[in-house]
Amino acid sequence: MKVLANDGIAQSGIIDLENAGFEVILTTVAQNQLVDYINKNEITVILVRSATTVRKDIIDNCPSLKIIGRGGVGMDNIDVEYAREKGLQVINTPAASSHSVAELVFGHFYGMARFLNNSNRDMPLEGDSNFKGLKKAYAKGVELKGKTLGVLGIGRIGQATAKVALGAGMKVIAFDPFIDNVNLELDFFDGQTVNFDIQTISKEEVLKQADFITLHVPAQDEYVIGAAEFEIMKNSAILVNAARGGVVDEVALVKALEEGQIAKAALDVFEKEPKPEIQLLMNSSLSLSPHIGAATAEAQDRIGSELASQIISILK
Repeated sequence: MKVLANDGIAQSGIIDLENAGFEVILTTVAQNQLVDYINKNEITVILVRSATTVRKDIIDNCPSLKIIGRGGVGMDNIDVEYAREKGLQVINTPAASSHSVAELVFGHFYGMARFLNNSNRDMPLEGDSNFKGLKKAYAKGVELKGKTLGVLGIGRIGQATAKVALGAGMKVIAFDPFIDNVNLELDFFDGQTVNFDIQTISKEEVLKQADFITLHVPAQDEYVIGAAEFEIMKNSAILVNAARGGVVDEVALVKALEEGQIAKAALDVFEKEPKPEIQLLMNSSLSLSPHIGAATAEAQDRIGSELASQIISILK
């Protein structure tokens, strides 16, 4: 049986699949050529990340397909329910990248709290001519320890992010329409563990109280954060969206930054990927990354192994 990893797969997954007797194909096939390629090569499993979509045209016209796999959490690029109605298995790896996303969120938080996103731009330009000026401009950083993190969406990734916050000495508050409380267990290097119970509160209270805010929600029909939400937040608040493009109103975000409704924000995902709006790219109050939340070697290894395990379990 053949597995087409159209957006790639870690070596860990390749080894596991090949040891189980699968042929793994790493060719990246153009979206408009997928149907022909799958049929010509009698592909049994197609694995994608965010670049490739699997819609009705592929599901209807590729009879050899038995499994559609998504290396990651969200499956917005797959017609999941339709595929399952047609008898295909749809799998993903909801837990594998959680910690990697959480660390990226805190990379942005720490960077913005200490002006690193700005100083990294300015030092190459002015470091030799305006060192004292830059030092003065960026000398009013804040610590995260003792501050309040608001988590919107306390599922797997939200919980992983909350754990990093607790380890950093932050207070954690959370909103989730589907979860009333979570118990978080922090594991330390020497085998010790500490447990924290987090009771969810209203979205409005989270926005009012939080010094730092992180989103971990699925794609939705309406913005989770828009003009009304920015009015509720602290003027000193720092926001990170590493969830999905389209859950934050980017126009309202730019306005909120310009008018001082919030202090700073970071985006790892955008409404118009892969071509974000220029007003975002040029805004010095924004810390930006190109959708790399799950892009660590460790996460990709876990994703590859988890996909392979599920495929082997289903087909063998």
